[in-house]
Amino acid sequence: MRHYPPFDRLDRKWLDQIAARTDVAYYREGSMIQEYGEPIDTLRYIRSGAVEVYRHNGELYNRIGEGDIFGHTGLLHNRRVRFPVRAIEDTLIYLIPVEVFDRLCEEDDQFADFVELSGPRLQSTVEQNERENDLMVSRVRRLLTRAPVNIEENASVHEAARLMTEQQVSSILLLARAEEGDERAFVGEDHGHWHLTGILTDQDLRGRILAAGLSGETPLSEIMHDRLITIQSDESVYEAMLAMLRNNVHHLPVLHRRRPVGVVHLSDIVRYETHSSMYLVSNIFSQGSVKGLARLMPDVRAAFVRLVDDGATSQMIGQAMSSIGRSLIRRLIELAEAELGPPPVPYCFMVNGSMARNDQTIATDQDNALILDDSFDPEQHDAWFAALAKRVSDGLHACGYPYCSGGIMGTNQKWRQPLSVWRRYFEEWIDKPDPEKLLHSSIFFDLEAVHGEECFVEQLQDLIAQRASQSPLFLAALARNALNRTPPLGFFRTFVMEKDGQHNNSINLKRRGTAPLVDVIRVHALAVGSRSQTSFDRLDDIVQANSLPAGQADKLRYALEFISMVRIRHQAHDLKHHHAPDNNIEPENVSDGERHNLKDAFHVLSNAQKFLRFRYPMPSR
Repeated sequence: MRHYPPFDRLDRKWLDQIAARTDVAYYREGSMIQEYGEPIDTLRYIRSGAVEVYRHNGELYNRIGEGDIFGHTGLLHNRRVRFPVRAIEDTLIYLIPVEVFDRLCEEDDQFADFVELSGPRLQSTVEQNERENDLMVSRVRRLLTRAPVNIEENASVHEAARLMTEQQVSSILLLARAEEGDERAFVGEDHGHWHLTGILTDQDLRGRILAAGLSGETPLSEIMHDRLITIQSDESVYEAMLAMLRNNVHHLPVLHRRRPVGVVHLSDIVRYETHSSMYLVSNIFSQGSVKGLARLMPDVRAAFVRLVDDGATSQMIGQAMSSIGRSLIRRLIELAEAELGPPPVPYCFMVNGSMARNDQTIATDQDNALILDDSFDPEQHDAWFAALAKRVSDGLHACGYPYCSGGIMGTNQKWRQPLSVWRRYFEEWIDKPDPEKLLHSSIFFDLEAVHGEECFVEQLQDLIAQRASQSPLFLAALARNALNRTPPLGFFRTFVMEKDGQHNNSINLKRRGTAPLVDVIRVHALAVGSRSQTSFDRLDDIVQANSLPAGQADKLRYALEFISMVRIRHQAHDLKHHHAPDNNIEPENVSDGERHNLKDAFHVLSNAQKFLRFRYPMPSR
């Protein structure tokens, strides 16, 4: 049981108590396990087999299997069954007494949250990850690569210099013997009690000893700084950098409580920050050629991996990677304009798809287009814009953003048009939807300005928000188009694997997970006139408009976050093992708990797609 939530977070004492009180029941395929309204006095845990859960009206609600629980809703509400359950395979059930269930709910908040909250398993996992990962904060301990070199403070300068040379370090920590019970003390490797009193650096050897003409036999205690600046290992890298700047020091002893665990040098922070998205963005604009930009790509991949390792959410990672991509485009445009001269008419370079939604990962192609001023004359001006588009597209390709296989790039003349033509495109796609126009809507209706006249894109965003929400035919057609990519759920509790030759027996988390979730959210957002571009912001607008049943937007949010993070972690794993990152995972390489949460997330998607058809019916002719 400890492999599956909510039991995976319980300590061994609780698991032993549960095991001691649990009975076992066996149900043959087709038999009813619990009927609506009958008394219930146990929490049911599926040891093996599979069951179907029904609503009171007989409608199928869910199919669950090994590691899942049921009956908790009835236990929380008057001890009566609320959801009938039938075995669809020979099934073995663990029966956990209600007394144990009640005690767990009273004494363990995580268990109580799991069984009480709507969509508990997926929601609790996502929220727990957010709590544990203290968003966007990198810890000082991540910078430590070796234990500190220590010396007693009554040793001589000569002894300290010799030890620093032997250990090849630029600093050494000074320790003094302490009495047991001293609040400053820690227990050393020799089991003695010590406390940290100072630090000696290369700069001190030059400035405070050699320049001052002191003897090599001078005790270290005589040249210590008046005030020792330290930092705790769980403080942020940002705080370490501030401490160095405020106190004008380049070395910072790192403590775990009172014990020294390392020393951070300013160069460690500089090196670490070279793998941050902020550093990369600033470095992009200092490059003078496409080759220079392409040389930054290892740093882009390192920044992606670091964000994953630091516990960033999918929103943070998507925003960082999208910002890097947009910065590359801006710099490529600057380089192109420096070569081609000023543009003949005003224009806007826009991006579409994942970069516009701020949910890019490390495995992505390019989707972009050009909106030109209505004074554009193809004969006079198009050669300049064609050259610009080619330079940007070729530059992106050289930087690891492959050409779009569908030709959604400014190099395609169809996507290099005046604003009035773009308005006509969008109006036709909304007013007369067909499969091709719906495909274009799914790509181009996520749009953001990267360079130039941003008002061009804003006008198109306004047009979409106003016109789409007033077109039941378009919303119904877009809703049905959003049903083309279904989640990989089998009839029972298995996943449906890809069979495309290249990635057999795997699941494409983009094609079967994040992309259809984004499609579902987009339909609801357009229906309420949202001008937001990111899926999470669109969900906020949907909630504000009160257009979904209570709790449904939260379920979509948790499902999108969880599937996105499984996909992102898979890509980071590929990079660490020197593989080309992709979107395909093999379920056997995913933990039991993660598989269960994936199943829950795919069920959320499946139910959301069913609701979409109901919510946006085709208008009668």
